[in-house]
Amino acid sequence: MSDVQSFHAQWAWRGGDSAVANVRFTVSQGVITSVEDGVAAQANDVSIHGVVLPGLVNAHSHAFHRALRGRTHSGAGDFWSWRTPMYEIANNLTPDTYRQLAMMTFAEMALAGITGVGEFHYIHHQQDGTPYTNPNEMGLAMVDAAKHAGVRLALLDVAYLHAALDKPEPLAEQKRFSDGSIDGWLDRLDALGEGGANWTVGMAPHSVRAVHPHELDEIVANRHGKVVHLHVSEQPAENAACIAATGKTPTQVLNDVGLLGSFTTAVHATHLTDNDISLLGTTHTNVCFCPTTERDLADGVGPASALVAAGASLSFGTDSNALIDMFEESRAVELNERLVSGKRGLHSSASLLAAATSGGATSLGWGAHGIQPGAPADFIALSLMSVRLASFDPRQAAAHIVHSASPADVRDVWMGGRQVVADHRHTELSDVIGGLRSAIQAVVTL
Repeated sequence: MSDVQSFHAQWAWRGGDSAVANVRFTVSQGVITSVEDGVAAQANDVSIHGVVLPGLVNAHSHAFHRALRGRTHSGAGDFWSWRTPMYEIANNLTPDTYRQLAMMTFAEMALAGITGVGEFHYIHHQQDGTPYTNPNEMGLAMVDAAKHAGVRLALLDVAYLHAALDKPEPLAEQKRFSDGSIDGWLDRLDALGEGGANWTVGMAPHSVRAVHPHELDEIVANRHGKVVHLHVSEQPAENAACIAATGKTPTQVLNDVGLLGSFTTAVHATHLTDNDISLLGTTHTNVCFCPTTERDLADGVGPASALVAAGASLSFGTDSNALIDMFEESRAVELNERLVSGKRGLHSSASLLAAATSGGATSLGWGAHGIQPGAPADFIALSLMSVRLASFDPRQAAAHIVHSASPADVRDVWMGGRQVVADHRHTELSDVIGGLRSAIQAVVTL
């Protein structure tokens, strides 16, 4: 790959409702250096037919949950009963099997147009809680997996210290998640450093039930510019337990310790009070919705439009990876609220597509993201040669993409200027389907 590359897109979505015709842009050292609209292609340009848009950013993933797809969806129960088979998978993983499963899951994401992922990583130690020789061996397996899959990674390292607000110790099946104390977690996090080429490190106190208020104070004191992600009010039972123990909702607890702000992402935020919405909005906290998981686990529909109106920003995630489809996550936020509210158009298509791209990058602390100078050259091309996009109208490009496209329409993907997917095929991993089958087979005992 030469130091400078040039591309010419038939159409490019650069924000707003419509797509721009004949967009030429150059890339140097993995960064977009110039963009011109409405110009002819030059001799050495890579011509891209279809519509180019910034890479999709998946702000919340648990890669190992991919092994549960199709195995937990038809049964009865709720979130709490679903955790049982999830724990079984978690406790079957080794560094090698987890690396392979994550690599193939991240490769599936790349094929679906995802160029960056926030991996909410909480399997740190051996099954009995004993650290590996390198206490970050499992986290570094995630880094290696992302590198080979060709996706940018935010390793959101999870602190998971308690089973509940009234249970000081983790459950037996949670032992490998725990570092024993907040200081133990901070020490291991320090050993990770700041990341490296195409990967960063974030702080992820799992939830108020797993990291108690006095320990959250330590995260505030030791953040040092890192982003913070955590589960917030995913379940009514979580809220009830928090109020019983502290007299406050989880959002109020986070506000009182100083953990709300533009550096924080509240994941799910499904069951909020009006005051919670106000606190998240006025502090400009990011909220990550994961609708395909939230509906799969019967968690409920979060108040996305009220949060945006209050001042919060949105990002989306695939969470349990029951489905890896950021187009579906995007449109589901609007469609779910239509069912609840009886109103249409609570979210514009342009705002949903922005949340799925630049909103995710902001959530993960990555800065500029888009077809614009100074942004990483993370972009994808959608083919218009499908029944879904056969009627594509560039004047309403965002609506067509959000409400019609699927991962099957993602033809080409670049991350940092490097082509990861070409004509619907991964450029480095020749058999992602077979790789997924064997990786899941290695860890499933259901």
